[in-house]
Amino acid sequence: MSFVFNTTKSIVNAPNAASEIAEYCFKLKVKKVLLVTDPGIVSLGLHQKITASLNANSIPFVVFSEVEVDPPTEVIESALSFARKHNIDGVIGLGGGSSMDTAKLIAALTYSKQTLDDAFGVDKLENSRLPLIQIPTTAGTGSEVTPISIVTTGEAMKMGIVSSVLLPDIALLDATLTVKLPAHITAATGIDAMVHAIEAYTSKIKKNIYSDMLAVQALKLMSDNIQTAVHRGDDIVARSNMMLGATLAGQAFANAPVAAVHALAYPLGGHYHIPHGLSNSLVLPHVLKFNMPAAAHLYAELAEVIIPKSCENLESDTEKAQAFIHHLENLIADIGLPNRLASVEVSEDSLQTLARDAMKQERLLINNPRPMNEADVLAIYQAAY
Repeated sequence: MSFVFNTTKSIVNAPNAASEIAEYCFKLKVKKVLLVTDPGIVSLGLHQKITASLNANSIPFVVFSEVEVDPPTEVIESALSFARKHNIDGVIGLGGGSSMDTAKLIAALTYSKQTLDDAFGVDKLENSRLPLIQIPTTAGTGSEVTPISIVTTGEAMKMGIVSSVLLPDIALLDATLTVKLPAHITAATGIDAMVHAIEAYTSKIKKNIYSDMLAVQALKLMSDNIQTAVHRGDDIVARSNMMLGATLAGQAFANAPVAAVHALAYPLGGHYHIPHGLSNSLVLPHVLKFNMPAAAHLYAELAEVIIPKSCENLESDTEKAQAFIHHLENLIADIGLPNRLASVEVSEDSLQTLARDAMKQERLLINNPRPMNEADVLAIYQAAY
């Protein structure tokens, strides 16, 4: 088996690790740092551990806190201008995927001759980047260990920038930062991370022994802990397991890319601004059912990991795969996420447009275990409606 596996250089997994951020800035020889985050993080005060550590150690810093969900190109360009104005030489991303994705692009493009438009696609970035530390505040995107940034272009289209240049130097996993997360965000981001693990395990082209190992461990950690994290948000053990699971899933799908669930989720976010994790959750069971003819044996293997007792009396891969999908449907209901497109105000008249836009996600669809055309995508949206 031939494969290449790349990931973040260093991962620190410890409660209150964010309070030691100055130590890591010193290691990377950063003299003036840009903290990239969003207004919600600032309003909750989650950035204060970082700023307190920087202040206590006399490390100059500036804060860009205008990141939006699914950041549009205008936000990225504004952040780049801010970074250049302040002559920063290192970047900290703090937040969910949007903040971390923005931080990656600032690190890569602040002093580059390339424009943002030059970077879209796979392996288009030419330069090295500024030192980069990522600190997630959700157990979901895995962006702290992925070489991917997602940007909203135009009114409803999302495009990816994929390059090993974007892999950060350090990922700090501090589960205490997730304790204040509302239950619905914990639920949606948790399902997002579980989808990363499932799609990495079934990825058609680059699936490999390392990504499989990570995906299985990630899915078990999250399946065992997501309900506790949602219903008892102050349980730091569950929170820590969710955060580590999300990071392991991020490492897995960074090397064995995600597929149709994400391809169908992106248009929902682009057109209706449905949070990414919820978008994944809404289409997940229906994409898995579509994939059954090609992936039942893989779903059966995952079922034996996360619902072993339910598999004891099942003989065929098909039966185990069906139990796996049923388990996920029950889990989504238990953690309080809606399960129909109609319930999140998606218009039935827009399904054809959504299907057409999903087909533009060729970078993702080529990884799906079963080939999919526009009629198939439309049928999946209709089933989810």
